[in-house]
Amino acid sequence: MKIFLVGFMGCGKSYIGKKLAQMLGFQFVDVDSVIENTEVLPESMGKVTIAKIFDLKGEPYFRQLESDRLRGLDKWNDIVIATGGGAACFHHNMQWMNEHGITVYLKTPPELLAARLKSEAAHRPILQGKTGEALLTFIEEKLAAREVFYKQAQIIVHQHSDGDEIIFDILQKILQLRIAN
Repeated sequence: MKIFLVGFMGCGKSYIGKKLAQMLGFQFVDVDSVIENTEVLPESMGKVTIAKIFDLKGEPYFRQLESDRLRGLDKWNDIVIATGGGAACFHHNMQWMNEHGITVYLKTPPELLAARLKSEAAHRPILQGKTGEALLTFIEEKLAAREVFYKQAQIIVHQHSDGDEIIFDILQKILQLRIAN
C-alpha cells in the first residue's frame, strides 16, 4: 500500500508522514528530500536545496522533476510519501496518486500555516520576503487556488492545532476506506 500525503507547505506532511509510517511499519519518503539527494547542481553551488533548484532552473523545471521523482516511487510498497506542497497541482500528479495509492489531504487553516511558516520564509522559495499579514494573505490566496487539487484526495483530515491526534484520525479513515473498497 502507498499513502500519499498532500497539502500546503507547513501542514506537517513530513512530520505526520514519519509518525504514520512508524506506526504502520512502513517506509517513509519525502519527495523534496529525494529531489535534494538526486539532483545535481554545479559543485560551486554547495548543497542542493529546493530553493536553489527554483533559483537556478525555475519552477517549471522543478515541477517536472518533482513529478518524475514522485512517479519513480511507483514500484515501492508499504510506504508513506510526503509530497511537496505544490506537487498535487501539476502534471496530473493528483490523478496519478489516486490511481496508485491512498491520498490524504492534511487540511490546515491559513492562520495555523502562517504561524508555522513565519520562521521558514527564507528557506521556502515562494515565501521569500513575505511576513506578517502579507504572509497570511499569500497563504490564503495560494491555498484557495490549490484546494481544487487537494480536495481530490480520497481522505481529508482537518487539522486545527499541533498534535499527534491527527495520525489516529488518518489511520481510522484509511481503515474505513479499505473496508468500503
